[in-house]
Amino acid sequence: MSELLKVEGLSTVFPGTPRDVPVVDDLSFTIDEGEVLALVGESGCGKSMTALSVMRLVPKPGRIDRGTIVMNGRDVRGLSIPEIRKLRGHEISMIFQEPMTSLNPVVTVGKQVVEAIQLHEAVDFGAARKRTIELFERVGIPDAAPRFDVYPHQLSGGLKQRVMIAMALSTRPKLLIADEPTTALDVTIQAQILELLRDLQRDTGMSILLITHDLGVVNELSDRVSVMYAGRVVEHAEREELFGRPVHPYSIGLLRSNPALSRPGEPLPEIPGVVPPPDEWPEGCRFANRCDRVLEVCGDEIPGATVQGPHKFVCCHAIAREGADD
Repeated sequence: MSELLKVEGLSTVFPGTPRDVPVVDDLSFTIDEGEVLALVGESGCGKSMTALSVMRLVPKPGRIDRGTIVMNGRDVRGLSIPEIRKLRGHEISMIFQEPMTSLNPVVTVGKQVVEAIQLHEAVDFGAARKRTIELFERVGIPDAAPRFDVYPHQLSGGLKQRVMIAMALSTRPKLLIADEPTTALDVTIQAQILELLRDLQRDTGMSILLITHDLGVVNELSDRVSVMYAGRVVEHAEREELFGRPVHPYSIGLLRSNPALSRPGEPLPEIPGVVPPPDEWPEGCRFANRCDRVLEVCGDEIPGATVQGPHKFVCCHAIAREGADD
């Protein structure tokens, strides 16, 4: 497989006092053609801001401070406004976290998809309407033709999410960014949406950047996983490797505390504490005050990456020391 997206050294900041506050810090990852990469971590780890940075949609006054984003050989940061708008439609699409607030409440759902198509392609309304109905059928919206003319408030949360997926697919993107695609949906609808994304990815060959805090979703859909904590990747591995042999204390804690991956009847262990806000990130390892393997060095130095295989690395002083002692 060839490389589709390469993000290297990405840092996204917001103004603060006395200095800018990073929310994504020195982040690097790649996505190959036809691959699903999951960014996983608790709320506040910087996952959604990573997605917005890739799309160049960081809300003001935030900005990308440094790093490179290369999509299909093109430098995303160097594109003009018209060029980035064209890239978003033709090569990258995004399913936003809240379909209830992402759809325009005063425009019919069909017309919203038509507008997305016509924004990027020279097609008349009739052709765009036909494609929209076909997309509605493809994503499993029943009575697709009549539902072209309904408003968002007339649809359930699951159907709104399917409309968002149809809109994201309307311009046949090479990369789909799915930001918490099953949040706020009941368990049955979650399973249907995951199955739909899996089928669409297989049928179209598109790549997916999956952003979620739900490890059950990650286990269903991803090929590789990057675990994020406080703006940085702390562990990266292929899905089977991460779920079978997590290494970083944070990854281990996430897996142990996930209901979908626990044994029935067993109490769920918790990771003590919470993710600190970006303006309170410590100088050293950001997980140090929640970690049961903390060393003296953890308070002073950010750990580098310890490579453990072709597609596996972990950023942890304790793990690095273990490797040095072997």
